[in-house]
Amino acid sequence: MRRSWLSLTGTHSLLLLAVIITIGPFVWITLNSFKFFKDIIDQSLFFQPTLVNYERLFFAKGSDFAILSVNSVIVAVSSTALSITIGSLAAYSLSRFPWRRWASGLILGWVLFVHMLPPIALATPFFLLARVFGVYNTYVAVIMAHLIVTLPIVVWMMKSFFDELPRELEEAGLVDGCTRWGSFTRIALPLTAPGMGAAAILACIFSWNEFLFALTLTSTTSSMTVPVGIVKFAQEYSVQYGEMSAAAAFATLPVLLFVAFAQKQLVKGLTLGALKG
Repeated sequence: MRRSWLSLTGTHSLLLLAVIITIGPFVWITLNSFKFFKDIIDQSLFFQPTLVNYERLFFAKGSDFAILSVNSVIVAVSSTALSITIGSLAAYSLSRFPWRRWASGLILGWVLFVHMLPPIALATPFFLLARVFGVYNTYVAVIMAHLIVTLPIVVWMMKSFFDELPRELEEAGLVDGCTRWGSFTRIALPLTAPGMGAAAILACIFSWNEFLFALTLTSTTSSMTVPVGIVKFAQEYSVQYGEMSAAAAFATLPVLLFVAFAQKQLVKGLTLGALKG
């Protein structure tokens, strides 16, 4: 009994430590966003809360953070929609159509290889291509760069979901007069909706948080995203700690709310098929 109690205490202590390490930075940056500059420098535990940093972030003369937030929403939603559309079609084709084993393996292997590449290795080629095709400093350049990185996640996840789906369901639909496209849209997609939702959530979170491609492929606020805007608060001779903390806390909030409201969908999608057999 004593050994069991010690084991349980140790497990809970490790979990508590993991939680503190995980949420500690977010709590610290959020507290800093409500401090005056002097309190941030002094790292005061007791301070008078203020909203001055958020007021400067959104309403100060010359502030463009609201525009950057809109840009991030446009880029994240567009890249997620494209990756889900293209990735679902590709995954369904690889799962259902009679590909040769070496061909499907080659495609999946190449997709996985692209996903394993460090983003910095793709930044320069994307920059050169954006210049050549005249899309530098536009939404198109950033969305296409995000699509290359999020698409492998969607293809691999959706293929596993389609593989778990019994073929007999679609064959019954085909016998009843349903076309292959109708079988895909009316049978396969609705039954794999939790998996699609999980893939969409992961793709959207990556696109919202991505920094390197947005920095490389944009130069003005017309298409720049929130992560790049946060870095702008660190100037050569000064760092606007208050505004930077407020921007970081605000940028984290949509992701937290998104995951909180879609938690059941995410867990259900990630565990779909895990209990097979």
